[in-house]
Amino acid sequence: MEANADQVVSGKAAWQTTSIKIERTHRDIYTTSGFLEDAAADQTAGVVSSTFVQDGRILSPRADECRPGESPPSRAILREGDLAVVLVRRVGDSALVTAEHAGCTATRSIGIIRAEPHIVRWLRIWLQTPTAKARIDEDVTAHVEPTISLDTLHRMLFPLPPPDVVTAYHRAFTLIEEMVSLYQHTARKAMELADAFHDDVAASEPSWDTRTLAKVARLKTGRGSESSLSPTPAEAAVDLIAPRDLYGLPVPHVHRFRLSGPARDGAVHPPGTFMLSTRSDGAHIAVSSRAATPLRSVIAVRPLEDEDGWWLLHELRNRSAAIAELAQGQNRREISALRLKSLSLTWPDRFTRAHFHRVAEPLHATAQLLVSKIATLHTLREALLRDISAKAGVLREPTTEPEGQHLALSAPRGEGNLDETGWGLEA
Repeated sequence: MEANADQVVSGKAAWQTTSIKIERTHRDIYTTSGFLEDAAADQTAGVVSSTFVQDGRILSPRADECRPGESPPSRAILREGDLAVVLVRRVGDSALVTAEHAGCTATRSIGIIRAEPHIVRWLRIWLQTPTAKARIDEDVTAHVEPTISLDTLHRMLFPLPPPDVVTAYHRAFTLIEEMVSLYQHTARKAMELADAFHDDVAASEPSWDTRTLAKVARLKTGRGSESSLSPTPAEAAVDLIAPRDLYGLPVPHVHRFRLSGPARDGAVHPPGTFMLSTRSDGAHIAVSSRAATPLRSVIAVRPLEDEDGWWLLHELRNRSAAIAELAQGQNRREISALRLKSLSLTWPDRFTRAHFHRVAEPLHATAQLLVSKIATLHTLREALLRDISAKAGVLREPTTEPEGQHLALSAPRGEGNLDETGWGLEA
C-alpha cells in the first residue's frame, strides 16, 4: 500500500484509505462495462442486465445457459469472482459473480470490477454502506434514469481493511444472506402449499355457492398520494401503503411498510386487513401486521367474519387476473372498491371454510414468523454497515492525490435505506 495513504486503526488491524485508481498503480485491477442493451437480457440466453442484480446476487432466469468459453471473446464476459455493479437505476447495487453465471455477457447497465478476491469482496460490502451510497448520490446523473459512471467508482475513496478482516466481514454478510434466502424460500413454499390446498378445496365440489365480494367483506378505497405526505410524520403514526409497496411481494405478509403518517379518522384499518392494488400483471395483496392506511389506488379489504379471512385471501390471490381486468388505466393501476365489489368468489359452506382456516393458519403463521426473522437479519446487516461507515468517517484524503484528481470521502448522510418489510432491500 502507498506509504502516503492515511490509516485508521480498528483493533490491531490498520484500515487504509484508497481507491480503485490508487490501487491500479500497483495491483492488477480490471474495470469495464457491458455494451449490449438491457432488452437483450429478455431476448437472448446468457445475458445479464441490472434487473438481475438484486440482494447481493445475480438472479438471471437463464443462468443455466451461461457457459464459460461458449461465448465469443468480449470485454463484457463475466468471470467467476468478478464484481458486477449496477450503473443505471439502482445505482451501486452489486453482486459477486459465481460459477453459475461465469460466461454470461453483461449489458451496458452493468460495470465489472475484476481484482484480487479480498478487494472485490470488500467493495461489495462497502458499496452498501451509507457513506458509499451518499458518495454515489453526489455523482448520479438523471437525464432519463439515475446513472453513474465507471469513473465515479474509480475515484471514490474507501477504507481497505487487511485481508483477514475482509474475510471475517465477508463471512458474516454471506451467512446473513444465506439465512435470508433460506427463510424466503421456506415462506414462499408455505404460501404455495396454502394456495394448493385452497385450489383443491375449491375444485372438489362444483356446486359450491358463489358470492360477490361485497357480500363477504368490507371494502374501502385509499385516498391521498405519496407525494403529498409530510416529510416529518406525526408521533402517533400508522403505516401508509402505496401501490408500489405491494408489487412483487413473494408472500402476502409484510413486517412493516416503508411509509408512515398521522392516523386519520375513518381511514385507519386494523392489523390483518388485506391491502390490494393492481397493475397489468394482476392483483398484488398484502396482509397488514399493524394499523395501516391505504393511499390512492390501494383498497382495504376486511372479511365480515375473521374466520373467513384465509379463504378470502386465497380466493383473491386465485383471481388475480380477474381483479386486474376490473382496474382501469393503461397499466391497470386504477382500482376502486366500487368496481371490486362485484367480483365473484367461490364460497363453500361454513364448515369447509372453518376447516380451511385451521389448515391454513399454521402455514400463514410460519410465513409471518419467517418474515419477522428476515427483518431482524436486515436490521443486523444495517447495523454492521453503519459500523463500517462510522469507522470510515474518520478517514481523510491521501496526502498525495493521484493524477491531480481531488478525492473526497463523503460523510454518511443518514443511516441508509433500512428495510422494514421483512423481505427485500430496495435501493
